Amino acid sequence: MPKIKRLFKSFSRLLLPVILLLVTAAAAASVWLIYKTAHAQSSVYLVTPAKYGQLSSRAAQVTDETWTNNDKTQSRGWLLRGSENAPAVILLHRYGADRSHVLNMGVKLSESSNFTVLMPDARGHGENPSFKNTSFGGCESEDILGAIEFLRGLKASTGNYLVGRNIGIYGIEMGALSALSAAANVETVKALVLDSVPQNSDDLLVSVIERRFPFASSITSRFARTGTYLYFFDGCYRRESLCETAKTLADRKVLLLAGSDASRFQDSTTRLASCFPNSTKVQSKTDLSPSGFSIINASLEQSEAYDQRIIEFFKASLGN
Repeated sequence: MPKIKRLFKSFSRLLLPVILLLVTAAAAASVWLIYKTAHAQSSVYLVTPAKYGQLSSRAAQVTDETWTNNDKTQSRGWLLRGSENAPAVILLHRYGADRSHVLNMGVKLSESSNFTVLMPDARGHGENPSFKNTSFGGCESEDILGAIEFLRGLKASTGNYLVGRNIGIYGIEMGALSALSAAANVETVKALVLDSVPQNSDDLLVSVIERRFPFASSITSRFARTGTYLYFFDGCYRRESLCETAKTLADRKVLLLAGSDASRFQDSTTRLASCFPNSTKVQSKTDLSPSGFSIINASLEQSEAYDQRIIEFFKASLGN
């Protein structure tokens, strides 16, 4: 028996370093995956207000703004001022895109409604972002609260506050996740258009991993989800289901959109419709072709029809 115990201890001493090495390697790999995906691949803006302004007098009125978030980080966005005391609408892009992807819709919405329109860059997105990494909708939802405070502080030429009581938010994918989470904290967000909505940040993360690292994505996505506990140790990550968040949004108007071009989020968006309380009016169109997820590659007619659906919803939901 003593010989067996000594043999077991010797074997344990040999095996323990190997186990520790494997655990360390797995942890390092998971954090590396999160680091790579949290840093979205940067690209130049599709179009800028300066260029668009050569074709549209309304686009020429877009200003480049910055404001401070609650955590002291800086956000930036393009702003189109509307009529005094009119509602405001915030347009949020998806992961891997930037504010230029919603500029055309923002200009058309402003022309049609005279609402104030704000088009922010999400964290880690756009040209030369000051904050390099995204949190897959976590801190981004807090940043939307900062954007709303920024809108509330705008003044008209008369010296009165520019924006009226009601606010609408449009978001695709990560933008939809952030919009819904932020709306749960701001009663005056009365209208939401949510396109291709993930179940939570984990669902969004897995979809990004599958696009960026398609080889053995089922394995890498498991590593990445584990890495979120280390990389986002400060809590800037949303694991709770958006269905639970939706249950708290009473007396709102919601338009849910999705399509087969983002089939991963088609089912989750459809299921989300049943999560809102009865006092919230929900419209759902989840068979679009394409949805807003890939509308940038759609024909001009498809893009116009998509934008017009959203513009008419906000005009009807927010009024003036």
